[in-house]
Amino acid sequence: MASNARMNMTEGPIFKNIVKYALPVLGTGVLQFLYNSADTVIVGRFAQDGETALAAVGSTGSISALITGLFIGLAVGANVSISHAFGSGRDEQAKDIVHTSISLSGILGIIISIFGFFAAEPLLGLMGVPDTVIGQSTLYMRTIFLGMPAQMAYNYGAAIINARGDTRRPFFFLLVSGALNVGFNLIFVTVFHLDVLGVALATIISQYLSAFLVLRYLTKLDDYCKLDIKHLYIRRDKLIKIIKIGVPAGVQGCLFSISNVLIQSSINSFGPATMAANTAAANIDGLIYIAMNSLYHASLAFAGQNAGALRFDRVKRVCAECLGMVVVVGLVLGGTCYLFGPQLLSLFGVEGTVETSETMRVGMTRLLIVGAPYCLCGMMEVMSGMLRGLGASLVSAIVSLVGSCLLRVIWIYTVFAELHMIEILYISYPATWLITTAAHFTCFVIILRRRKRAVAL
Repeated sequence: MASNARMNMTEGPIFKNIVKYALPVLGTGVLQFLYNSADTVIVGRFAQDGETALAAVGSTGSISALITGLFIGLAVGANVSISHAFGSGRDEQAKDIVHTSISLSGILGIIISIFGFFAAEPLLGLMGVPDTVIGQSTLYMRTIFLGMPAQMAYNYGAAIINARGDTRRPFFFLLVSGALNVGFNLIFVTVFHLDVLGVALATIISQYLSAFLVLRYLTKLDDYCKLDIKHLYIRRDKLIKIIKIGVPAGVQGCLFSISNVLIQSSINSFGPATMAANTAAANIDGLIYIAMNSLYHASLAFAGQNAGALRFDRVKRVCAECLGMVVVVGLVLGGTCYLFGPQLLSLFGVEGTVETSETMRVGMTRLLIVGAPYCLCGMMEVMSGMLRGLGASLVSAIVSLVGSCLLRVIWIYTVFAELHMIEILYISYPATWLITTAAHFTCFVIILRRRKRAVAL
């Protein structure tokens, strides 16, 4: 039987337990970053036409996230639902949530795979992907969507394991599958010269392995999270709760993806060189986001368990601890990535200096404007996690719609349309992060007070 390692987040030192919880999530995210970056590094440096291949891989990310965002967001509903059940001692309800979540992941994975495969080329065309790139972009995107059933199963399974307070297992599973991904990347690109197709195939092979490992682990548990494959089912009441919490989270992710699609379309208007530079720099500041996201997951899980246990005093302390950590980590990583920007960009095949290479100039511009103040994004993520942990997922989605996504779209069609410069486009990121964080924090204070008054009555 699998170890019954789980964390009771309603007791004990908060800072120490947050770090203990977040570090494996951070390690998992770093591994995902390295393995995803392996795609761009290898095609950028070893593909026959590195710049075109790099642009092709980078142009698909935002549209793929748009299609999958809603359904991956439902995994947040599973995480919070299980956290509430555990915090309030309702283990039997958690068992139903586990089987409902895994059943849902299988159905959604198949639907997304079919839709993404056939919609890839027209969607990329709508984004304005250049003719020189769209053929490889379509091939990469279609292949990636064949791995959607595995990606859904892994995300939902990992959400269940994380809700138990066990964040180490997903880290080790990703370590194994990611190593396989890197190995196949090198073989498919440098030996068989499959280029974009090669890195896509390596990705989906590793996804199916990680999904297998997660599901196998769940079947070996001996508590309420044990998965019985022969008795998968969907309980209507549990599905409704997952949807109630998860759909707003998924909609929020989709809204961000829509704004990112518009931004990617705007970046595409500058040509393949800028597309390649943005892809490289986005992979670098993506490393900062991973650290921010690990504290988002911690805020979500800790707020969920303590809200379920009605420990609202600890919810406030969790919020303060996570905000403090995300600011420090974000400033350190953001400054470091900019300081060593030229060296990091060169790993993706971006050569030259800011003075001699337009690609290097664009890459460094993104690292300065988007990467350096990334702690603002981290604060926004933590406050979103706190709201979702309290069960106010719809509020978080609405705030994100108005405070971040809508303003970003308005920025693109007004300020950027008037001043068609890449710097103007990038400024929309930190500006909307700051506004959304302030709005999230205000809502959190109001909702927490209401929850406490309701319990007192």
